[in-house]
Amino acid sequence: MTRKDIPNLISIIRILLIFPVILALLDHQFGLAMVLFAIAGISDALDGFLAKHYHWESRLGSILDPLADKLLLVASFATLTWLNFLPNWLLWLVLGRDIMIITGALAYHALFGQYKLLPLWSSKINTLLQILLVFAVIVQHYADLAIQDWVETGISLVIISVIISGAEYIIVWGRRAWQQHQNN
Repeated sequence: MTRKDIPNLISIIRILLIFPVILALLDHQFGLAMVLFAIAGISDALDGFLAKHYHWESRLGSILDPLADKLLLVASFATLTWLNFLPNWLLWLVLGRDIMIITGALAYHALFGQYKLLPLWSSKINTLLQILLVFAVIVQHYADLAIQDWVETGISLVIISVIISGAEYIIVWGRRAWQQHQNN
């Protein structure tokens, strides 16, 4: 292993943290869940910073990092929905966006071959807002804080960011597909 592999190792650790986070949530050990989720959330920023700052970016990292994010967030949203801490429809909205992006990427790959999927800024903001919402819900139940207004605001912001980032992916990748089609 070299230094260049550190961001990928951090992404793998984030994936490995998913199961303990979910178990802690299901067991109502919100303090432990909060700490583990915070570590996972911070690791998302850390691996990206290291990869960009030190030019340690890799094809594997471009797959592992968003995969780790999606797995962590979908598992967390599903668990918090199961516990009735988040509404069902929000889980389906988040999943719908992710399924749309994955389906679009697979279709683009099938039609035009390999491509470099770079996350859009709206997607990065969406991921950050989802992380903050999950963290707020966990903190709310750990500390028994009356922050329901914050959670509801977080839900509203996630809804907006899911819609905007989903629409932006459709526009950007639709335009690229159209340009590829015109060039062929």
